[in-house]
Formats: sequence, C-alpha cells, structure tokens
Amino acid sequence: MLIGPRMHDGNNGYLVITPLEREGSGTTVLVNRGWIPKKLRRQTDRKEGLPIGEVVVEGLLREPWKKNMFTPDNKPEQGEFYFPDVQQMAMVTGSQPVWIEETMEPDLLKAYDREAKGIPIGRAAEVNLRNNHTQYIFTW
Repeated sequence: MLIGPRMHDGNNGYLVITPLEREGSGTTVLVNRGWIPKKLRRQTDRKEGLPIGEVVVEGLLREPWKKNMFTPDNKPEQGEFYFPDVQQMAMVTGSQPVWIEETMEPDLLKAYDREAKGIPIGRAAEVNLRNNHTQYIFTW
C-alpha cells in the first residue's frame, strides 16, 4: 500500500506500507518501510525495492500521525490512502492493527542509492520525549 503524496527533501513521493507476516506466530503487522519517489510508484518500476523471502525489520513501534482537516478521506476500495488509518489498513490487509516504522541510519549516500533503486528510505531511529521542564519553570 502507498500513502501519499508525501514530501521528502523537497521531492514528491509515497510511503510504502507492507504487511509483514511474523515468523512462528503467523500474525501480520503493518510496516511503514519508508519513502519512495513518485516516479517509482508502480511495483514493476522498483523491483529491487520489493522484499523476497525472509526479511528482518528494525523499527520502532509508533503511533502514526492523525488526519488533519485538509487531508482527504482514504479510499481503500480504490487503493488510495492519504494518511495512515491503522484500523482501516489492517482490515484491508487482514493484519493486526500494529504500526511499525522501519528505521535506518541517516546516511546521505545510502539514501540516494536507495532512492534510485526504489528501495524505501526509512526514518532515523529517534525518540522524541516531551520535556515540560521549561514550561514548568515559567509557570512558577
């Protein structure tokens, strides 16, 4: 599945969402594999970006962003997704409503290589924790 259009470094493209069947349990989860350019939207144009056989995914369990008032509704019957509605996507794919974002080390040359081959570019493994200490200081 593709979510988009989405921008990455000023270029238009899509996020690739792949149902991943877990070894042993047979359960399936949704993996946000990352961004691909718009010109490689069709799977036939990005053969190197299609996983074959057993794969290992390194990622973070995250809550995806919410739809805002400017985002159109998803059209799952037409295969069009504009934002990640995990429940809806899980129903379409028959997977569990679990969202994992595949991560990768931020490496510019590797990202350019992946983009050219149609291999999705994942996010850096960063965790943003809320820090209300400054707000607390100004309150008192």
